[in-house]
Amino acid sequence: MSELENKPVAAVEDAQEEEVVESPDVHFKPIVELADVVVKTHEEDENEIFKMRAKLFRFDHEAKEWKERGTGDVKLLKHKENSKIRLLMRRDKTLKVCANHYITETMVLSPNVGSDRSWVWNVAADLVDDEAQRQLLAIRFANPENAGKFKVAFEDARDNNKKIASSVAESKPKVPEEEDEKTEEAKKDEEKTEEAEKKD
Repeated sequence: MSELENKPVAAVEDAQEEEVVESPDVHFKPIVELADVVVKTHEEDENEIFKMRAKLFRFDHEAKEWKERGTGDVKLLKHKENSKIRLLMRRDKTLKVCANHYITETMVLSPNVGSDRSWVWNVAADLVDDEAQRQLLAIRFANPENAGKFKVAFEDARDNNKKIASSVAESKPKVPEEEDEKTEEAKKDEEKTEEAEKKD
């Protein structure tokens, strides 16, 4: 019999483990080299002015019920150049967008019936799934204090965007009436030339 056959099984395993020496500098070269990919979230040009965890719902008019859109962090983002503020919310884990719209002066937060920690508002154009859709949204927070903080931040953002919109409207140059008359005369001349060409 060999020396290993006479030893108990545990002693044989110990002897084999001692023979294997681990190398701390083990490095495996990958089969395929992948280049680093830069992923843009389109939040790079914006500053986060508000962030809080919440659950978002949308009202389904066909089924006449609220449907959950996702749970995650709702953010108010202020653009660095034009200072407009938008609301953005992404789902946890998947980071899929569940709300994305500018806060306009027509948006008014109203309390949800029977809850002091949720708000409801209408959105004329919510950009989810690359489509602008009219939505009735509701958002629910963990407690009434967080809901109050959101309302204050939302209303401040609405006032900020209202000021920006009014300043842009005032800065547009007014067209003098003479130029309006010239454009009307030019339109009439174009119509006459089109009629003359049709006759020929």
